[in-house]
Amino acid sequence: MVMQASDLARRLAEHAEAVCRHYLSNGRRTGRYWIVGDVRNTPGRSMFVRLKGPASGKGAAGKWTDAATGEHGDLLDVIRESCGLVDFHDAVGEAWRFLGLPLPEPSLGCQTRKQPSAPAGSPESARRLFAMSQPILGTIAEMYLRKRGITALYGIRALRFHPRCYYRPDVDAPSRSGRR
Repeated sequence: MVMQASDLARRLAEHAEAVCRHYLSNGRRTGRYWIVGDVRNTPGRSMFVRLKGPASGKGAAGKWTDAATGEHGDLLDVIRESCGLVDFHDAVGEAWRFLGLPLPEPSLGCQTRKQPSAPAGSPESARRLFAMSQPILGTIAEMYLRKRGITALYGIRALRFHPRCYYRPDVDAPSRSGRR
């Protein structure tokens, strides 16, 4: 049985509260929403997941937004980020496991599979960071560039954003996160 990612996201949305209770356990239900700190299951109140709503379109169940960072997505993104998965296929496998669907090929769940870290500065490290980031459209990075007069941003796929990416102000300085 071949299932599109959108169909899988829709199936997850049908069980949005159960998905949130499992993968966003530091949150809580408030009315029609699940409230949590962020998609990585940090305690707080800036991210909200819609628990009820239409199957698609505006106000769809399973869609989430983080008011602090501007990040947004569906429940497949929640599974990927909360489990620390880099590869989309791993997230799909974990979603299939959660829904109790027969896996199309053998896959391990997020509790038992963790990729070893890549050496700092290696091509593999760069590839993983690029995979975890998102295009800048709709993020605070886009707002930042637009406020500085850089507006021709459509079609630029290589410019990416990751809200927790670290940097070094100087070569010898310790790493710091973009978040303060």
